[in-house]
Amino acid sequence: MQPGTTEPAGGDVVRRLRLALVRRLMPPPVRARHLEYSLLCSADDDPVRPSARLLDLALEAVRHARSVSLDDVDARVPATTFFPNVWPGEHYKLLAGLVLALRPARVVEIGTAAGTSALTLRKYLPPEGVLHTFDILPWPDYPATYLRPDDFADGRLVQHVADLTERAVFDRHRPLLAESDLIFVDAAKDGVMEQVLIDHFGTVAFNRPPIVVFDDIRLWNMLRIWRALPYPKLDLTSFGHWSGTGLVDWVTR
Repeated sequence: MQPGTTEPAGGDVVRRLRLALVRRLMPPPVRARHLEYSLLCSADDDPVRPSARLLDLALEAVRHARSVSLDDVDARVPATTFFPNVWPGEHYKLLAGLVLALRPARVVEIGTAAGTSALTLRKYLPPEGVLHTFDILPWPDYPATYLRPDDFADGRLVQHVADLTERAVFDRHRPLLAESDLIFVDAAKDGVMEQVLIDHFGTVAFNRPPIVVFDDIRLWNMLRIWRALPYPKLDLTSFGHWSGTGLVDWVTR
């Protein structure tokens, strides 16, 4: 369970029991290291289409992702946990490609966790860029963190210990969020937290429309949330995370 989850105590146990029941009723037809149940949905009846900006950005980001190196990030990560250099299939090289394509001055990440994504995003920031990462745990307290004190030394990576689902907390960070060019939402995927964040984002007068990246959009709990987003969006799973990567052009409606 990711830090910052709003799932009630015991919710993870219930989820596991439900998954075990589904697997008994519908045994997976394939074998893999990690399996999740999802649903295929038609696209022609989704009224929200990708914008030209998203299509152009995706093409450029994928081109960058083909050539970026994350060897230094990969060296910090045990081979049995995350896989920064696996691409497609993982989203890390795509995140690096998005940073190279956008050249964002302000990046916000929601869900620091062990720090793999933060290290990736920070590595390819432009010289003036700053990454602000949020979590409810200070990074040294996260089990098996990959972050080090020197990652924060130059001020280009800043962690905020804050729960942005709480409206008062969100409001305190509203000016920072309004300046964001790229927001990466890697939160609880519990069917609740992401929707709360989306509702909060809808109250922000962004200085310019940011690109918002949602992780795990193909997971069952995220299907409704992704489908209901009213902003131009693009499912980029084939070039991102196997469990789903979605790009949103957060334009004012």
